[in-house]
Amino acid sequence: MTFRYLPVMFLLVSGVSPSVNAISNSTWADISDVSVFTLMGTALILPVTRDDWQGFRQAAYSIGSAEGVALLGKALVSEERPDNSDKNSFPSGHAANAFASATTLYRRYGWQTGVPAYALATFTASARVAARKHFWHDVVAGAAIGTISGWLFTDAFDDTVQLNPWLDSKGGGVELTLRW
Repeated sequence: MTFRYLPVMFLLVSGVSPSVNAISNSTWADISDVSVFTLMGTALILPVTRDDWQGFRQAAYSIGSAEGVALLGKALVSEERPDNSDKNSFPSGHAANAFASATTLYRRYGWQTGVPAYALATFTASARVAARKHFWHDVVAGAAIGTISGWLFTDAFDDTVQLNPWLDSKGGGVELTLRW
């Protein structure tokens, strides 16, 4: 995926296109299912194709812990879904799994793999809102859970160049680390 498709994806996800608004809730739900399983499959299969069993294990831990925390959150917080189908709205498990997968791909294989993965994770979370399965705060919480899980369990495969976010009481930013 190249960067020239990102503006088109943004317009589709944001609902600017009238044809996007014509898609039914169940179609959006199906799209979010396919996209989250694509991300999870990529995070688990890519390390296997590279004979990177540590990366496979880290992806499994990241995704598994994100799913566990999301399920715990659903059990503790009984929030009705926007479509009134049940009380499992908070947090979004799809967003947690998508962002855990994207963060694992970014941390393990760099920004070239991570940027498209994060774009698809954002699309997945937006599709859950469009499907009326979650509110925005549900997918933001799921994204935070997944991102934290990915950062906790994943090490860089090649740490020559790294972008590391940081946050403290006085601010935050992104640190660029070069190793030679």
